[in-house]
Amino acid sequence: MPAQRVAASVEPADLSSYQQAARLLLLHSVVTETYPRTKALASVLQWADELTKDFRDLFGYTLSTSARHARLLRRLDTFDESQAFLTVKSKKPFDRRRLAYLCLVLACLNRSRIEITLADLVKFLAPYANAIEYLGFDATAAGHKDAVVDVMDWLVDRGALRISDGSTEDWARDHDRGDALFDIDHDTCAALFKPNRPLQHLTSAAGLLDTPTAGTGRDPRRRLAAQRARRMLIEHPVVYFAGIDPETATALRQPTLAEDIARLTGLPVERRAEGIMLVDTTGRFTDKRFPGRGGAVNRTAGLILAKIADLQEDPDRSGSLQRLLPPDPREEHADLLSRIDMALPEAGTLEALAHDPQTHNGQGTYGPGTEADAAEQRAGLPFVEQGVLEQMITELYEEFGPSSFTNKWQGDSGGLLAEALCLLADLRLVHLVPGGILVCPAAARYRNITAVLPRPAYEGQFALDFPLEDTSR
Repeated sequence: MPAQRVAASVEPADLSSYQQAARLLLLHSVVTETYPRTKALASVLQWADELTKDFRDLFGYTLSTSARHARLLRRLDTFDESQAFLTVKSKKPFDRRRLAYLCLVLACLNRSRIEITLADLVKFLAPYANAIEYLGFDATAAGHKDAVVDVMDWLVDRGALRISDGSTEDWARDHDRGDALFDIDHDTCAALFKPNRPLQHLTSAAGLLDTPTAGTGRDPRRRLAAQRARRMLIEHPVVYFAGIDPETATALRQPTLAEDIARLTGLPVERRAEGIMLVDTTGRFTDKRFPGRGGAVNRTAGLILAKIADLQEDPDRSGSLQRLLPPDPREEHADLLSRIDMALPEAGTLEALAHDPQTHNGQGTYGPGTEADAAEQRAGLPFVEQGVLEQMITELYEEFGPSSFTNKWQGDSGGLLAEALCLLADLRLVHLVPGGILVCPAAARYRNITAVLPRPAYEGQFALDFPLEDTSR
């Protein structure tokens, strides 16, 4: 039997413990004494040496650890707009104001001693925020105080701060009388913000992307392609061969890649004609659970997929579906990059040390992989028009009743449809395009999603049952 390349020094009886620690780091990036839960840090530090080696060899990632935290520093080949910081209580994505406040708060904490009150922190924050055009901070302005509270909750949740007196809610209700006292964990604060390059040296966000070098050794191009392939498989819900470059597609098809990732994570790798995915059999190795029983958006997304599957399988209606080419991923990535760069401050860049982002912009990742992949890409994807989608959501409201979709959505079917489609797009099950969506191949996994309406629950919401069927072909 050949020697294992991953978890080489881990005994078989300890492999599941090692894999759980690897999944914790890949899911959370930062693990502290309290985040994501107590005892998580101890389980990671137990395997720190083995994980450091495997993350470096497989992905080119860096794992740094101390007695109080573990931080996995990723290297990005492309940007992914589905990634987002989430507020602790509402679970909504951070907007630009919250992200800006988070960076400013961390800078203020870096200049503080071991504790600080929220009132004093805001005194530091306000002039810096007000010096930034269109940002600002005004305690009387709607949303500004809420944004600060969300940032502080996020830092407390991760163990960077600890409330020793008062509360953020008291301050939010009355900032003249209410306050909160925080103990600062500077080690964790420093671990939370670790860009790959000094930001003041960047003229574009593209400078944060990994710039591969040929390096030494046998066939460095093949080695880099395998590293890109592993990163794709671990970071994305599904990878389609038709949308990536030939070298990366070839690497994704190698059996050793699936074996290494499966041994690292303890999860199976599923390969189909159109692509490859890492299947979360634990139900906990994801930031977006799907299918799932919780949340109107999740349930509605499943029901929309079921209706799309019915449409595709209906011989009287499927023939009317157009097939359109998906947008060029290189153009989409360039557009995303330009939107990120719109917020880049012009002042403060050290031109003499500026990093040239033109050396790499993530475009070498894109495809199509082989002649067969190119032919599949040219065939296009089924296009479902916006009007058809709106008819689907109307039918669901008629079938289950508006109250089944929670108070938030019972009068806003259009908003719920938009949220459900965004979720499906983040999961790479559909592709959002002007006038509708393109249905991606992995959506076929869920064509047998069925809805059931049991006796009404106390909150008046319906439940779902999600039997899956093997869709290999």
